Amino acid sequence: MQIKRLTWCALVVLVMVAARGQEKYDTLPEVVVTATGTQHRLKDVPVQTEVVTRRELQQYGGRSLEEILGGLTASFAFSEDDMGSQMQMNGLGNSYILILVDGKRLHGDNGGQNDLGLIDPARIERIEIVKGASSALYGSDAIAGVINIITRKPAKGWLLENGTRGGSYGDLRQHNAVGLTFGRVQSFTNFHYRRSDGWQNTGVEDPAQIGGRVITDSRNKTVNRNRLYQLSQRLTWQPAEGMEVYADGMWYHKRIFRPNGKYAVADVHGYDLSYDDAALSAGWAWHLKERHHLTADVSWNRHGYFYDYTSDEGWLVETGDKTNPYYIYYDGDRALQADQRRTMVQLKGVSELSGHHRMTVGYDFRHDWLKAPLRIDNRRATDWTQALYAQDEWNPLKRLNVTAGLRVDHNEQFGVHLTPKLSSMLSLGNYKLRASWAQGFKSPTLKEMHYRYVRDMGGVRLFLGNTSLKPQVSNYVSLNGEYAVSNFSVSITGYYNRVHDMINLVTIPASQAPGELILRYDPAFVREYKNLEKAYTTGIDVNLKWNVTREITLGGGYSYLQAKGRVYDEETERLQRLTIDGTAHHKSNVFATWNHRFTQSYRLGIGLYGRTSSTRHYENYGNGKAYQLWRLSTTHDLGHARNTTYRLEAGIDNIFNYVDRTPHLRHLGTTTPGTTLFASLVIRFHKGKTLKNNNNNSNLKHNYNEED
Repeated sequence: MQIKRLTWCALVVLVMVAARGQEKYDTLPEVVVTATGTQHRLKDVPVQTEVVTRRELQQYGGRSLEEILGGLTASFAFSEDDMGSQMQMNGLGNSYILILVDGKRLHGDNGGQNDLGLIDPARIERIEIVKGASSALYGSDAIAGVINIITRKPAKGWLLENGTRGGSYGDLRQHNAVGLTFGRVQSFTNFHYRRSDGWQNTGVEDPAQIGGRVITDSRNKTVNRNRLYQLSQRLTWQPAEGMEVYADGMWYHKRIFRPNGKYAVADVHGYDLSYDDAALSAGWAWHLKERHHLTADVSWNRHGYFYDYTSDEGWLVETGDKTNPYYIYYDGDRALQADQRRTMVQLKGVSELSGHHRMTVGYDFRHDWLKAPLRIDNRRATDWTQALYAQDEWNPLKRLNVTAGLRVDHNEQFGVHLTPKLSSMLSLGNYKLRASWAQGFKSPTLKEMHYRYVRDMGGVRLFLGNTSLKPQVSNYVSLNGEYAVSNFSVSITGYYNRVHDMINLVTIPASQAPGELILRYDPAFVREYKNLEKAYTTGIDVNLKWNVTREITLGGGYSYLQAKGRVYDEETERLQRLTIDGTAHHKSNVFATWNHRFTQSYRLGIGLYGRTSSTRHYENYGNGKAYQLWRLSTTHDLGHARNTTYRLEAGIDNIFNYVDRTPHLRHLGTTTPGTTLFASLVIRFHKGKTLKNNNNNSNLKHNYNEED
């Protein structure tokens, strides 16, 4: 309750102070593309969109996408672990949130979590967030919303950039970029390296989950030691005015070093977790006199998940091969756990039919392939979906926009499904009123249907896929009111998202699991993916931003959430009411920044950021504690010599040293290790001018060479 009162007091004071004056400060209009797949100025976009700008990213100095979204918006919650980022947006988790990079789907699912390490924070130009069902435009997975990461593009000429960041607990981040231009051809190479020693918030294990033993000196860490490498290359060619052809590729490796020894998860039989990813894509875009736009893209992605064994003592593992049912793994051996591959073809056209209509039509084809010899019965599984969609942006009146869309999906296993959407916006001077209704659609993933895994954490836990799952369908309704002038904006959104047949892991009696698995693993409990009978999320989001002067900016956000589900309990023969795991009723963020140029060669920026969360609710293993965290960051633009710029960022995170010391194997409110320090230096050598990017999904002038 204290967190809730503090949040509301801060927001009310901000509104009252902002209302006292309306001095105007000229700013460039922000252009967004995610909500409709077409360009709109932010204040005129028909569907309410949140934007994290490049200046805000630099001022905050976040080391990862998780840290950026968790600190700069109130709607997100994260629980990082070895498997990736357990992300939530407005009460719905990873599998309901579509993450795009320059309009293309991020591939890297792992156990239901997104590996956000695939995104280099130093390359982010802006982040666009659209909440609510967007399946009519983007297809499956976009039930909770869409996050579009728009990356920076090099300018014509040449570019050489190095960014080095260091912080507490051995945190080291390295970013290197090389951009070259040869006439109409451009090359851009990016290298990203990250490492951390990890940290331990407590050595206490939960006695209830390890046979009642009292353990206070466990070696298990809250976040394990890890490192990753990423190399990407992009080539673009402009054969004619308004036309672009591109090809790019990416290689990625990440390793999680798990502790061995006393009471550690990897005790006796040690293994680390490794992820090897690769991607290839090519595409073509053509702008015709700013009224028509055509794109064609094809992409291939691979996400590999492995155990790398580290113990000299052999580990006998079932292979799933009838001719060689067992294999002994020793130090240095590698075992494939999952190989996920995806091929996509996307065709899209946008046309200005008249002064009142803008039509978008498209075709998508997606093929998924999963190989997991140790995790699924038939070693591999496949699935495909194709879709046609159309959207009309209609302006019947100067102040009224109506956007309607319809998508037809045809899935190999689940047949044909229609997904509609309808939104409208009424402009009344500085006021905007928006209303939206949209359906979401999500077919079960190959992992949800076929994948099984075991976790031995003081007791064996068996998790099962379910081939009897049904597709999920949602109905999302939202109302938004916005008031915006040049130096102040406030937005309030109320929403209701009802998900039918929502898929979630549910504890089931061991008697319902396959008998051979019970004999093999003797699990303490079994969880299986099930369709919940009913589930819904409802809430209110508030966002404020006030440019007090040209140098001072205040802002913040508040999110209220209720998230419930109902599932049929076969033992009691009744519907059981469940809270969706990981949800908190109240979350907020506040910030205050000051930027001042002292001389032509030195500009200082200071930012104070706070974020809070009430208790995070879980059905098993206890709730996550409420928390309040504060961060101070500084930026120093140190001037520039000819073709060279320098930038220093430094700060303190978790100023008041809050640490959640909940025992291992129980849920945390936050994994922060306490007060941490960070500093980074960016050196950029460049020569050239702005190059317009013709990709309609990121159709903005993002210039590496301009001063931010």
